[in-house]
Amino acid sequence: MTDRMQDARMAGSGTRASLGLILALGLLVGCGSTSDRLSAGALEQLDAVAIYKQGEASLESGSADDAAFYFGEIERLYPYSEWAKRGLIMQAFALHKDGAYDDSRASAQRYLDFYPTSEDAAYAQYLLALSYYDQIDDIGRDQGLTFQALQALRAVIEQYPDSSYAAESKLKFDLAFDHLAGKEMEIGRYYLKRGHYAAAARRFRVVVEQFQTTTHTAEALHRLVETYLSLGLIQEAQTAGAILGYNYRGTDWYEDSYRLLTGRGLSMEATGDNWLASIYRQLVRGEWI
Repeated sequence: MTDRMQDARMAGSGTRASLGLILALGLLVGCGSTSDRLSAGALEQLDAVAIYKQGEASLESGSADDAAFYFGEIERLYPYSEWAKRGLIMQAFALHKDGAYDDSRASAQRYLDFYPTSEDAAYAQYLLALSYYDQIDDIGRDQGLTFQALQALRAVIEQYPDSSYAAESKLKFDLAFDHLAGKEMEIGRYYLKRGHYAAAARRFRVVVEQFQTTTHTAEALHRLVETYLSLGLIQEAQTAGAILGYNYRGTDWYEDSYRLLTGRGLSMEATGDNWLASIYRQLVRGEWI
């Protein structure tokens, strides 16, 4: 957003009278509280560029809430203008910076609705995705936000693949995807500790089948070895160990599964005809059936 701010400063050469009015009013923005905002009447005497500069000044002084107010006032006082367009995307940015994620998302969506082909549309979509993503602060939270973040991040990646925000969106997409797998693992461990082996196995299976690219897959396979041995499903346990040995031989999870299986006189090999055997055939033998 720095370039946008620099453009605004350059464009403001014709606003000396308006800026003089700001000085006469005591540069009230500097204090940063809502009580120091310029009044509606005072703002109506300023042009769009001067109000935009008020928003910039508030951002630079650390008052994102005031900045969002000023950027929003441009749209109210100068609707359909180029500065209203700039103010709307900056309002979404300021609201996000202030932690007002719902409001930021609303402003970003409004920008996308009004200016879908604008050069800042990619950034608006990225801000919308961030409004979900930045609320995923721990695994224990409602994963509905994670799903919404994934959808919004995917929109950036697919709709704006050549934008500067696509690479960052891909990174955040992978991290959010990892969060979902982490939630499944958390629940699976909970069931495992309480001896609910069938319920635990279902959760670990979800990770292996649906989240294979995450950091949790090796542990999920090891937990399947544990749960299937506890359930007496020997072939499934051996096959889980075989997949673990093929993909994650250098991990502690492999070592733990190796000890569990060989300690019972069992080998780490794919046996039987089960869902894990199908995955093994695909991964190791390349038999996509």
